[in-house]
Amino acid sequence: MTVITVPYGNESIDVNIPDSNMGDILMPSEIEVQSPPDELVKNALANPVNSKRLSEIVTPESSVAIIVSDITRPSPSSTMLPILLEELKSGGCTEENVTVVCALGLHRQQTEEEIKKILGPLYGKVRFVEHDKENCAKVGTTSRGTPVEVFKEVYESDIIVCTGNIEFHYYAGYSGGAKAILPGVSSNNSVITNHKMMTLEEATTGNIDSPVRQDMEEATQIFGPDFLLNVVLNSKKEIVRAVAGDIIAAHRKGVECVDKMYKVEVEPADVVITATDVSKGMNLYQAYKPLDNAKNAVIDGGTILLAAPCGEGFGHEIFERWSRQCSCPVETIEKFNSDFEFGAHKAAFIAQLAMKHDLLMYSEMPEKDIQDVYFKPVADIQQAIDSIIAKNPTVKIHFMPHGQSTLPIAK
Repeated sequence: MTVITVPYGNESIDVNIPDSNMGDILMPSEIEVQSPPDELVKNALANPVNSKRLSEIVTPESSVAIIVSDITRPSPSSTMLPILLEELKSGGCTEENVTVVCALGLHRQQTEEEIKKILGPLYGKVRFVEHDKENCAKVGTTSRGTPVEVFKEVYESDIIVCTGNIEFHYYAGYSGGAKAILPGVSSNNSVITNHKMMTLEEATTGNIDSPVRQDMEEATQIFGPDFLLNVVLNSKKEIVRAVAGDIIAAHRKGVECVDKMYKVEVEPADVVITATDVSKGMNLYQAYKPLDNAKNAVIDGGTILLAAPCGEGFGHEIFERWSRQCSCPVETIEKFNSDFEFGAHKAAFIAQLAMKHDLLMYSEMPEKDIQDVYFKPVADIQQAIDSIIAKNPTVKIHFMPHGQSTLPIAK
């Protein structure tokens, strides 16, 4: 008998699986931290990819916009910004010429405490503004028809520096890189037009050729930011790699690191058990990611069991409304294809999974809410697994304890 320990919020649940039914335990291969974070960032800035150093690009007269992620992203801006500022100063730029721009995309504005966390030691020392999606300049149009409309504060700056972190993204392939511009500091029209491509088959996690990312990168090249600084984090949110330089070429170096750590080869099984980390298990909107990753490790018609407390419920008003209004997966998918609404995409994505797999969920959410989003509620994980094995004694079961960061790929 194999005992697996399923993470569940701040707790865990032990489940017994007969050895004959136990498949693979899918684990990431994280890189050990080799150097202090400031050294990694400084080294990246000193050795940019396909680019001059930032200190060689800037002049004493340059106005500089540094784009940073908002508080919903784990990007360690407070670590990167002081080092970036030193690099700019070595090129003759002064603090007075620097503006830090918070990339909100379609997100809310930040609280003062959140701004302090983002800026760290630079709080009160540099100008800080938040992206306004209603105040953008038209730059051009991508070949896919996305208008390139960028926040005027960024558009009017002489030098534009993009920052962020690189991890898997479920329809853009990866975060980081061009996402600082689109959706980061783009108009509502730009973001929605780009994000409609998330319904295309190639718009998947870990696909660098996702049409969503290709469109983002084309828009960014049309606009032309000057420099990128991105980091790769491990599960402890420690910096294990920093890359700098060309907006696309440097990003690809970071992607290589993410793939090395988090892509895991697997032969799909009949069942996959997966779970969220603590922060992503607060609501179903965030807990979707391990579900999306797990689909790569299960056969068509197989079962995915998601353990996620979701004490905050659905976690998104539009996602919840669509989940309650639509009566079946087909209705959800058809409605979404004809009436795109950001936030409803996760209802449609779960509906697509429910068309191909049995979705089980162990959660604090009310049973009716779980059923509204096409899961079958599970009162006891052990009993659910025992029942599956009783129906099919030869069933194979994979386990993904770190569903958030593990991306199974076919052998």
